Amino acid sequence: MRNYFVLGAAVCVALSMVSCKSSESAYKKAYEKAKAQQAVEQTQPAVVAQPTTVAPVQTVTTAPVANENTRSESLTLVSGAGLKAYSVVVGSFSIRANADNLQRTLTNNGYAAQIATNPQGMFRVIASTFDDLGSAVQSRNALRSQYPDAWLLRK
Repeated sequence: MRNYFVLGAAVCVALSMVSCKSSESAYKKAYEKAKAQQAVEQTQPAVVAQPTTVAPVQTVTTAPVANENTRSESLTLVSGAGLKAYSVVVGSFSIRANADNLQRTLTNNGYAAQIATNPQGMFRVIASTFDDLGSAVQSRNALRSQYPDAWLLRK
């Protein structure tokens, strides 16, 4: 009985090894197709686009909604000039060195970055702080291109 089991297992292993095909040929086909496409692109003349006149873009600013999502938290300032009513938080770290690095980066980019800590020990990196909600919303929206998780803190 044991011999049949071992023999059956060996046959299964052998069949699984035989049924596996190397995907090397698929990679080779894809490589050859890319090379052929690249050769075609190099032989075709470059198409130069004719300049067109475009109407100037008009930006429309809307007043921020009074019920903009904000968080309220008790903070203690660790580094910086001081917090106003609304702040834009771009990072939250449990390790102070990480918060210092982000503050240094923001300062080098022209922001008056600050660090504050909450009662749970998290270090909040604040890129900018404002007295009114409208300015804070505009700043947060501008910072979201680099820091997509930026959020508003209400003092």
